[in-house]
Amino acid sequence: MIMARFLLRNTLGACVRGGVALSVAALFANAAQAQDASAGTGIEHGRYLAIASDCVACHTASGGKPFAGGLDLNTPFGIITTSNITSDKATGIGSWTFQQFDAAVRHGKGANGNLYPAMPYTSYVKMTDSDVADLWAYMRTVPPVSQKVVENKLPFPYNIRSALVAWNLLFFDKKPFTPDSTKSAAVNRGAYLVEVLEHCGICHTPKSILGHDSSATYQGTSLQGWHAPDLTNNDHTGLGTWSAKDIETYLRSGTNRHTASSGPMTEVIVNSTQHLTDADLQAIAAYFKALPARTVDVPRPLPATNAQMAAGKREFVVQCSACHTSNGLGVANMIPTLQSNPAINAKSPDSLLNILLMGTSGPATVANPTGAAMPGFAWKLHDDQIASVLTYIRNSQDNAAPAVLAADVAKARKALNAQQTVWH
Repeated sequence: MIMARFLLRNTLGACVRGGVALSVAALFANAAQAQDASAGTGIEHGRYLAIASDCVACHTASGGKPFAGGLDLNTPFGIITTSNITSDKATGIGSWTFQQFDAAVRHGKGANGNLYPAMPYTSYVKMTDSDVADLWAYMRTVPPVSQKVVENKLPFPYNIRSALVAWNLLFFDKKPFTPDSTKSAAVNRGAYLVEVLEHCGICHTPKSILGHDSSATYQGTSLQGWHAPDLTNNDHTGLGTWSAKDIETYLRSGTNRHTASSGPMTEVIVNSTQHLTDADLQAIAAYFKALPARTVDVPRPLPATNAQMAAGKREFVVQCSACHTSNGLGVANMIPTLQSNPAINAKSPDSLLNILLMGTSGPATVANPTGAAMPGFAWKLHDDQIASVLTYIRNSQDNAAPAVLAADVAKARKALNAQQTVWH
């Protein structure tokens, strides 16, 4: 199934693969309606589960056939290439039994031995028996694609799969999903969607050096070129100021009154969440709004007299104000507001650096077919100019966050291969 998105993001940075989104659009068309109309149809329910689990994102290479694998994931330990999970008998899973499928999805046991935790079996282990059976029924209908994939390209000693036995003993929690009797049905449904199917914590929960979840659940983390934001209920860096409706709108369209999606999250919305039923989107929103309130230490914003702030303000007026407006309000449901923006207040500026250097395409969803794009400025602005304008944005308009240094920009520029044009 889907390889862990946090590892995918380590590979791709801005990983919205237009070809993939187009190739799976027909496959996932009317998925939510199918879910509503086919409660007793295992295959249709399984198709909905595959969408909710975003299986296609990792098991489809750029320009490749859906689910045929071949996508290289550049993990902190080396390259893992995603497997072919079409019904092809020679190179896919067409010859598998249900028991083999269940072992892979929920227990991390593949045809070649233990799976790497880049495959989020640590989340899928909580799937119900009936959901796994329906998912299997659907996967058997996926057209076969003959594509042999060499999955393990890891260097020694990480290429030794037997070492994963120890990792599983230490970190693999096999407890099934258990509804919380003190919560509503909607919140419990949201928990199942968030914690199990959509496995949001894979990206949004910081990891240890060994790749397992820390105790800082949903508090956000940087993933080579992007920052998966804080999803906790705090007003400064999280979802504290978002209403349940804001969350629903964002997951359905990619935009809301606060922001617009970019990078990896756009892919999640295009391939997965926009196709969920209204009831499931409402459940996800209910789950996140039911999380405990959290406070964070808010830094003191830099004064307007700071040299970097003064330089950044000049750059903002020239480069940014035409779209984001002079007061940073932007355009609702199109161009993100910069005022009191949790993404801007994030401790890490990685996503801001990626967007400012490389630009970003707005989400193109059924609910929002024409997303606004932002151009990249890598070719135009020096490192100190980018650092100054980001520092200004992060310390004005009711924001407060650490300054961005020219060295931070240089590092991001090198990682993204975002070269500046040299004028002669």
